[in-house]
Amino acid sequence: MSDPAHPPAPHPGLTPAEVAERVARGEVNDVPVRSSRSTAEIARANIFTRFNAIIGVLFLIILIVGPIQDGLFGFVIVANTAIGIVQELRAKKTLDSLAVIGEAKPTVRRGGEPSTIPTGEIVLGDLIELGPGDKCVVDGEVREADGLEIDESLLTGEADPVLKKPGDKVMSGSFVVAGGGAYTATKVGREAYAAQLAEEASRFTLVHSELRTGISRILKYVTWMMLPTAVGLVISQLVVQGHDWREAVRRMVAGIVPMVPEGLVLLTSVAFAIGVIRLGRKQCLVQELPAIEGLARVDTVCLDKTGTLTEGGMDVSELRVLLKNADEAYVRQVLGALGESDPRPNASLKAIIDAYPDGSGWRCTESLPFSSARKYSGAALNGPDTESSNWLLGAPDVLLPDGHPSLSEIEQLNAQGMRVLLLARAQRELDDPRVVEDVSPTALVVLEQRLRPDAGDTLRYFAQQDVSAKVISGDNAVSVGAVAAKLGLPGAEAPVDARRLPAEKEPMAKVLEDGSVFGRVTPQQKRDMVAALQSRGHTVAMTGDGVNDVLALKDADIGVSMGSGSEATRAVAQIVLLDNSFATLPSVVAEGRRVIGNITRVATLFLTKTVYSVLLAILVVCSRVPYPFLPRHLTLLSTLTIGVPAFFLALAPNTERARPHFVRRVMRYAVPAGLLAGAATFAAYLVARAYYTGPDSLAAQTSVATLTLFLISMWVLAIIARPYTWWRIALVLAMGLGFLVVLAVPWLQRFFALKLVGTTMPWAAVGIAAVGAVVLELAWRWVGRRFPA
Repeated sequence: MSDPAHPPAPHPGLTPAEVAERVARGEVNDVPVRSSRSTAEIARANIFTRFNAIIGVLFLIILIVGPIQDGLFGFVIVANTAIGIVQELRAKKTLDSLAVIGEAKPTVRRGGEPSTIPTGEIVLGDLIELGPGDKCVVDGEVREADGLEIDESLLTGEADPVLKKPGDKVMSGSFVVAGGGAYTATKVGREAYAAQLAEEASRFTLVHSELRTGISRILKYVTWMMLPTAVGLVISQLVVQGHDWREAVRRMVAGIVPMVPEGLVLLTSVAFAIGVIRLGRKQCLVQELPAIEGLARVDTVCLDKTGTLTEGGMDVSELRVLLKNADEAYVRQVLGALGESDPRPNASLKAIIDAYPDGSGWRCTESLPFSSARKYSGAALNGPDTESSNWLLGAPDVLLPDGHPSLSEIEQLNAQGMRVLLLARAQRELDDPRVVEDVSPTALVVLEQRLRPDAGDTLRYFAQQDVSAKVISGDNAVSVGAVAAKLGLPGAEAPVDARRLPAEKEPMAKVLEDGSVFGRVTPQQKRDMVAALQSRGHTVAMTGDGVNDVLALKDADIGVSMGSGSEATRAVAQIVLLDNSFATLPSVVAEGRRVIGNITRVATLFLTKTVYSVLLAILVVCSRVPYPFLPRHLTLLSTLTIGVPAFFLALAPNTERARPHFVRRVMRYAVPAGLLAGAATFAAYLVARAYYTGPDSLAAQTSVATLTLFLISMWVLAIIARPYTWWRIALVLAMGLGFLVVLAVPWLQRFFALKLVGTTMPWAAVGIAAVGAVVLELAWRWVGRRFPA
């Protein structure tokens, strides 16, 4: 509490000379906050990969044994690495610029004048001003305090705010929930915990991602399989078949290369990077890359009403005096004086200040700042007649006992979507814990909230996408329900007062699943509600902009903060909507679904190739026949049936909600498809070996096997491309046309060592592929029924 009657002179802060002196000594908070990896780190991360190591070694082997056309697969390293680096550098540029836009600047008092400066320019001894929602960016000691309450939950886990007085320590990473004040910086730079916290909060991090983890696991398994397969192929081709060592090595490389899903790693990185860039153009800062993937998996979005469904501003629409003998002009003056008593008014108080600017003649002797936990503010006022009185302004259902006659009138206003504050005269002192008891209701201040024009469309989008929206607010439940009903939220007609929610997790989760609107929710309850929904298997996103949302944002699977929200909320959120538009959220969800859905789709193509490559290598070793392909054959097949179409399919629109178990979902189709493709190809190869004889027959046998494998791979592509659109059909036909061009143009025939001899075996290959396609179609449908996703 402060005494405005005899306030101490505010400390002027450091002088410019003192600031310059500290800068010269290096006592500056100069720890750089990085929003992305450095250029060198990006280059290293894209060059030194398990995939590049595998393909690079095989490429060097082909360079030794030749010819160069069998080393075409090696150029994939260059393409993978170059595209990965370029895309991530573009993402870095976007993220760096957005991080600068989104960076909050603390207010520092120097020479008696407050000014906002970047965090990195704070020096030791600076006097930093604090208000509700501000984060403490360096360690320090409180110099001035006016009802200053600081939440240290991010550091200690203790949810209750701590009342700070002059001389108390302030830890960086904590944030203000009520009141105001100023503190002196005692630790800056790398000595302050804030340096680590701020860097961690806004870094471009590649945290847990099911996609990346799954692909890494697949690559690890492939690496284990490659060494024994390579040894078996070399022995088979060199010893059993008696090939020249160069030919044996070429055929071994041909058997190994297609086992590596080379394009899958590239496409995942590209899809993520393009997703970040697309969202960046919409003023959406993705602080953690897998947040795109996480939001795609979300099935429940918890929305804070204020700042999300409604705009920050409000307007006073009516003043209802409750006491018959009360003078309305007197009440207006009291409200004006209450407005002047708070140096950092919230949206409700700003509306009151705008409506009742005249508080002259009244003097505030003591103030109680608004707290979201209390849901009221207060002031001790001396009127023009020197009469002293204590006043409270806040939520009527908190200040009035149950059954009070005024509550029915308030309920009617809340049902119309109005926000109602009660002005009441208190009989006790403001610092009395029981100050709300025995208050005298004086007037109702009816506030009209400004609805966001795009909120209704956004709620409808979530409903269409099977994402359940829950409006969770600290305001009156009926009022929140009325606002949500105006926006068309299903279930808004039955709002729930959170004070009646069960405390146990399981019963609470049931109520949450059934309801859509919850009012009078405390900050700790928001956190409990997120945990309760998660206990039922829901993937929860939480949006918010106020300090009362921080705990829930931190615990949610995905935290989404408004750019104009408090720095504390921006620090813990994975996604920041810099333009404060809730309507951007569907774009984020859509982008995540596009990335995850498409990568899951095309991963089946790549892993089908891995499976049939392993099977063919095993069959060749066991049957002691020459390996049917050269590396150039499989490079051609991979390009036409996987590489090119996968690139287009990975960037196509996709609204399917992402589901868990990436590896299992992909392998359930890739394994049967790969086994059928490998078996049909080997069968055609064996028939061709029986049909074609003579010293130069291997080329003809290889061409038949290549045609069979191409046709079955095309059928896998045709299944993956469903549902068909004109461009998907055109894509599949273009890939088929490309293979026909290779077969028809003589120099391409020579380059790829492909030439179909006669008509019997080519048509036999078509027949075997057709049977394989029919079996594949039946197997695909059986798997879909037997192992649903």
